[in-house]
Amino acid sequence: MSGHWGKLLRIDLDNGKVSTEELSDVFLRRYIGGAGITGRVLYDEVGPDVEPLSSGNKLIMAPGLLLGPKIPTASKTAFGFKSPLTGGYGKALVGGWIGEELKKAGYDVLVLEGKAKNPSVVVIEDDDVKIEDAQDLWGKDTHETGNALKERYGKVRTAVIGPAGEKLSKISMIECDERQAGRGGPGAVMGSKNLKGIAIKGSKKLEIHDPDKIDELNSVYRKETAEKGKTDMDFGTGDAIHPLNVELGAFPSLNWKAGYFKDAYDKLDDPEEERIDLDPRKWASVYRDGRRPCPFCTKPCSQYFVAKDTPYGDIAIDGPEYETLYSLGSCCGVDDVEAVAKANEICDKLGIDTISAGVTVAWAMEAYEKGLLELDGPGLKFGDEKAMIEAVKAMGNREGELGELLFDGVKSASEKLGKGTDFAIHIKGMEPPGYEPRGMYGMGLALAVAPRGADHLTSCEYALDYGGSFWHFDGYSRTDIVSKGYPLSVLENLMMIYDMTGMCKFSRGIFLDNPLLELVNAVTGWNMSIGELLYAGERGHNVAKAYNVREGFSRKDDTLPDRVLEEKVPYGPSQGRLIPREDLEVALDRYYTARGWNLEGVPTKAKLQSLDLEDIAQDLGSVKQ
Repeated sequence: MSGHWGKLLRIDLDNGKVSTEELSDVFLRRYIGGAGITGRVLYDEVGPDVEPLSSGNKLIMAPGLLLGPKIPTASKTAFGFKSPLTGGYGKALVGGWIGEELKKAGYDVLVLEGKAKNPSVVVIEDDDVKIEDAQDLWGKDTHETGNALKERYGKVRTAVIGPAGEKLSKISMIECDERQAGRGGPGAVMGSKNLKGIAIKGSKKLEIHDPDKIDELNSVYRKETAEKGKTDMDFGTGDAIHPLNVELGAFPSLNWKAGYFKDAYDKLDDPEEERIDLDPRKWASVYRDGRRPCPFCTKPCSQYFVAKDTPYGDIAIDGPEYETLYSLGSCCGVDDVEAVAKANEICDKLGIDTISAGVTVAWAMEAYEKGLLELDGPGLKFGDEKAMIEAVKAMGNREGELGELLFDGVKSASEKLGKGTDFAIHIKGMEPPGYEPRGMYGMGLALAVAPRGADHLTSCEYALDYGGSFWHFDGYSRTDIVSKGYPLSVLENLMMIYDMTGMCKFSRGIFLDNPLLELVNAVTGWNMSIGELLYAGERGHNVAKAYNVREGFSRKDDTLPDRVLEEKVPYGPSQGRLIPREDLEVALDRYYTARGWNLEGVPTKAKLQSLDLEDIAQDLGSVKQ
């Protein structure tokens, strides 16, 4: 077997039992790796009777197939779980070294189940697997915990939680050596299992089918990614801020009231040309203290941010990247990159997802300014940097009345308050990334239908909206939603292959269908066709959708926040726009039809059977078109 070990490692935290299971060639060829495997194991082992924060939930970790042979930008590992935030399909991807180390230890997938009696860590050193007491680490932040595990076990790679995960925040994340598996509450799943961390050290070498071919391809793609990635290296993902603001009006600000950060641009003499303080073209050269790239990346987007003696104290953090500059910046009305970086650092140490944290604080700011939320002290207003930072601290620590209110994200907060649900910005319970759908209509459809909730990376559809063309698609308008059903479905299939293979989506303009196919075949020797590879992506996406259907999700959950559907953008390049509900409904019909699902959004038996998902077809497949 090439490219895989054919081995699943299962650890039962209830009783300390450790076992391994063989994975068949057929299973591995169908699900490939990463999110393909985590999604299938999740479907098979975590049913609708399991509560997300119960011991019956499982944390499933699988490196992408292409981790190991030093392929540029191949570093992503998938965590699968029932999401505490949405109650449905949970998937969180992370770069860095943790998946690489699991492969070196000799495993394709790790399944953690049950609940330890006391705070514990799992330690994996090749075939030596143990559960050890970690009561002394409980309460420590993610950086302290990762460092302590390295001091204790040597040169290990780690996946740990902070205080937010321990206290079961539904927006808590898993920190993996300065990379975050952030979305959907995976940190709370670890916390619910009394699992403070995972430490892995491996020494095995995986067999590759055609190492000479891999060396040849690596040589080509290292050069190409470096040549095409100069902007990423210079400015990171935040370089998208300016065009999204001034060209598209798709940079959400003030809790999604608009897609143009007007307050920041009003300070500039020439808003069309000058950069706001959040823009890395303005701050990168001042604060960047080197880069800390993911394994074997030749176009690193990492900007290690260091600042001393700021109004918020010293700061040292890998970031902030685009989504954080949006969520803790423009969404909260904050145009001070030092404040955003400090809030980013706090989120990472306490272990909360920056997207969910920022959108939740922005909701609280609007609720306060509308007189719906009463607070002691100076209050919580848009643009108040110090108030934003204090709110993030309270949220991550679950401290005080405000921390308790915001701890589980915006949907929970609005329901607890009993007010402000109409401007609580989420989809399926998950706070959205920084792409205003009223400026990018295709992203509206993509966010509405993504199985894990509001998510841009399920499809990367923004690439098509932004330029009007991407991959095999050309001539699309960003203000048309009804024509996007078919291209969206195909892009979702392609991006699922990225999540199966572990490729970084920031290389999506380089590693498309044929390059991915070449790499997969060279690693495995499968001699796949491009059709079979895309079929695998479609299979993985249908498993994710089927999981949600079984959990009770329906067409009504594939929608957008009321603000996007009912309120016209007040200013900026997208002024006057909204997405009419009737247009979204037509787009859903066309998307479901392109997918081979019925008009309620349920995969048909015929579709599931065509994807070799006969058992799922029997579980839920609709016979209606």
